[in-house]
Amino acid sequence: MTDRVIVGVTGATGQIYAVSALRLLDETDYEVHLILSNAAKVNLRQERDHSVGDVTELGDVVHDVDNIGASPASGSFRNDGMIITPCSMKTLAEIAHGHSRNLITRSADVALKERRPLVLMPRETPFNRIHIENMLSVTDAGAIVVPPFPAFYQNPDSIEAMVANTMARALSHLGVDVDYEEWQGLGR
Repeated sequence: MTDRVIVGVTGATGQIYAVSALRLLDETDYEVHLILSNAAKVNLRQERDHSVGDVTELGDVVHDVDNIGASPASGSFRNDGMIITPCSMKTLAEIAHGHSRNLITRSADVALKERRPLVLMPRETPFNRIHIENMLSVTDAGAIVVPPFPAFYQNPDSIEAMVANTMARALSHLGVDVDYEEWQGLGR
């Protein structure tokens, strides 16, 4: 379509997933519109050996989360979809209930109303009933919920490889074709 995607990063634990997604997208021709929540900036510094500046360098266009007038807030902004990784329960709840408090939740609302792919990677454990109901609500509205549960059946040799495979599969829901080890089935 446009070779343009929106990446929202919220304050949930699991910033490694956002960094991996951005690195994978950096290897493509996609124009990446990056939006970091304020809590994501805090967690990035705590969880990873990256500065916020290191991460924003991986976005082609970086939008201020409080700029509700930025291009991704409009349905006329053509893109191939949006991924929010990690997705906090607060962000999930706001999307599920139509609250567009910032550019991440407004962009997600736009993706849903325009029927563009919206991939949410909620990061919380355990889930309570409200979390599950919110996941059901966004799924009913058209979003794709991909909790970042790692796969072990391909025997990845590192956490980074496991995360990259998870992110490649999540990005495939936006039509982004990045290389990942596809399951070949059991050799019997």
